[in-house]
Amino acid sequence: MLTWKGREYMTSEHVYHTERFESPDVREAIRACRSAHDAFKLAQKLKYQQRSDWDAVKVGLMKEILLAKYYQHEYVQKKLKDSGSRVLIEDSWRDDFWGWGEHKDGKNQLGKLWMEIRTEILGVHTMER
Repeated sequence: MLTWKGREYMTSEHVYHTERFESPDVREAIRACRSAHDAFKLAQKLKYQQRSDWDAVKVGLMKEILLAKYYQHEYVQKKLKDSGSRVLIEDSWRDDFWGWGEHKDGKNQLGKLWMEIRTEILGVHTMER
């Protein structure tokens, strides 16, 4: 569970996809999805209603969501601390923006955000690969 703007969400994925939309009805439908995958599928289906500035704000919003996840879950705090200075990679072959994609040459934005948070909060700089 994740508390976001005073409301409970099943996962951070739910939060991320609700933030893609301005419509309260769409946001609530996504929040009520039974799984992160269902939240993703519904957001994709309704992509034509997505807020016009989404591409400009999605990375900043994801960082805020990850920070909320970090501060609300001791397990996440421990895992981030235990990662030391290692490079963090979102091992997603499907997503070459948030992950490193099918050919392992994607942007890895999720991994980069976690490393940025680790540096800001824990003062740990990432070791070069």
